Amino acid sequence: MARIGITGHRGLPEATVRLIDRGIREQLAGYDPAETVGVSALADGADQIFARAVLDAGGRLEVVVPAREYRDGLPRDCLAEYDALLSRAAKVHRLDHVRSDEQAHMAAGEFMLGIIDELFAVWDGKPARGYGGTADVVALARARGLPVRVIWPEGATRD
Repeated sequence: MARIGITGHRGLPEATVRLIDRGIREQLAGYDPAETVGVSALADGADQIFARAVLDAGGRLEVVVPAREYRDGLPRDCLAEYDALLSRAAKVHRLDHVRSDEQAHMAAGEFMLGIIDELFAVWDGKPARGYGGTADVVALARARGLPVRVIWPEGATRD
């Protein structure tokens, strides 16, 4: 069983979304869908792209919800996809945080790293823009000895 987690940037331009989607799907093609579990917090951007790709490939999805107010903090235009993906999760891990803040997001990243075998990182290689960002999760994964597969195709941009 391959348990793959995702960390990555949010608020990506549409052209980058297409590049990232293709890159994630190419990476997932190397796994047996029947033996693949994707673990995601379903944030807008990389998390939702990854979750959709895992399900489309025939894998299973587990969701880590960082806080009770998490959904309220997501952009309105990604809520329908969040709800659709959450409804298809084989398992949902709900953390005890109330507020959806940097501490809750980092706690979700730490929790995810404890239940996966490998991390996909949709990451431009730059420092995190706030505590609990992509770079922080990548650094923690590497410190724990987890394999990290960076997905940042040529032409991808953040802003």
